Amino acid sequence: MRLYGYHRSTASFRARIAINLKGIPYESVSLGIREGEHRLPSFRALNPQGLIPALEDEGTILSQSLAIIEYLEERYPEPPLLPREPEPRARARSLALAIACDIHPLNNLRVLQYLKSALAQPQEQVDAWYRHWIATGFAALEREALRHGDRRHLVGSQVSIADVCLVPQVYNAKRFNVDLRPYPTLAAINEGLIAQPAFQAARPEAQPDAE
Repeated sequence: MRLYGYHRSTASFRARIAINLKGIPYESVSLGIREGEHRLPSFRALNPQGLIPALEDEGTILSQSLAIIEYLEERYPEPPLLPREPEPRARARSLALAIACDIHPLNNLRVLQYLKSALAQPQEQVDAWYRHWIATGFAALEREALRHGDRRHLVGSQVSIADVCLVPQVYNAKRFNVDLRPYPTLAAINEGLIAQPAFQAARPEAQPDAE
């Protein structure tokens, strides 16, 4: 198994956590995002979108972090990242999608770069944009965590795909100096999860291409 990614990529971070939780040996292939290596023909031959992560497994090539995580869940069902019962299973997917599809895309590097270059926004406006969408998303997640989690997980009482998505997003929020005090439940969940070995090993600082 080979995972193409970048150490600070939020989506790559998610995939690394999932692989580590499953205990799957894999090779990490680092792409220089700032140097544009993900746009080279050699990588686009694997993933025409030119986005990371991409997973290569026995000739199968997959892109999109949530699809990768669900593929791993199907092939390696233990430990499960989706609850067994329908309602919490759907809830875990819902919160994962809220992070990966509603919060993260608005704060992706290519969006921030477009704001700064093509739209000529100063850095303070780019940072304000980032913090606004994090605050909007985290406020809703905080309420969901209080309703459906146990103060250690977003849903239920075990690690799920929602938690796998939460930790990288909190990591990025801290990078941009987002005030997490309005979200004490999310902060507490994150602190507990990031102390676990599978999450620790997936941290950007622990990757071979960390600067």
